[in-house]
Amino acid sequence: MTATVDHIAGQTYHGRKGDIANAFRYSIDYVLLDAEAELRTPRLFRRNGRGLTGLDDLDHGGAPGAGRGAAWVRDVLQEHQVTGVAQIELLAQPKVVGHVFNPVSFWLCRRSDKALVAVIAEVTNTFGDRHSYLIHHPDQRPIAADDRLLAQKIMHVSPFQPVEGGYEFRFDITDDRIGIWIDYTRGKGGVIATLTGRRCPLSNRSILRAVLRRPFGSRRVLALIHWQALKLWVKRAVYRRRPAPPSSEVSR
Repeated sequence: MTATVDHIAGQTYHGRKGDIANAFRYSIDYVLLDAEAELRTPRLFRRNGRGLTGLDDLDHGGAPGAGRGAAWVRDVLQEHQVTGVAQIELLAQPKVVGHVFNPVSFWLCRRSDKALVAVIAEVTNTFGDRHSYLIHHPDQRPIAADDRLLAQKIMHVSPFQPVEGGYEFRFDITDDRIGIWIDYTRGKGGVIATLTGRRCPLSNRSILRAVLRRPFGSRRVLALIHWQALKLWVKRAVYRRRPAPPSSEVSR
């Protein structure tokens, strides 16, 4: 039996906490798919192949450009003794005309009854570094919509934030909508980041609409990141040089 792909034409919000205010909200496109299933996809989307849009295992589950997809997730779950996962879904921005950049993608790990029991937040910075955060309850009970799960920040992401403090994650993912909230706190500063949007079947029409409304895909995302960095530099936010990336691939 084949599975379909969902399209989230959503919104992302980032709001800086602390003495230098900066906030923005942009529209953004994500896809959600079963990472281990045979997929039925529109003609303009390709899984591990060339197309106007697509999603490749090489870009996820391991180092950028050398990913192993869901097989990597299975290894991570086994290493950290997370059991009972029957389905692995990937929520990520798609590749557009051969280019992809995902500041954060999410591996959603579900039991056979569809309960969400673990999430791997796969964070990639603009320097090409990647670190993933394995998020779950210690007793591996399902993650509820109002649960707040914590992770210590390990990797340098923005040069205007230090590598200290921690993340608070909240996930509200239903058959109709995606809602993800990340609250990064360090002292009196930090950032609140959100991803929200409706889930709809991915189609050639929705792909073309997205490409026309948000041309260049992840190239546009990179341009917007650098535009916000310029605004922070003008506001005289402290710039921090990139430290060495973490030696571990995954933390929790």
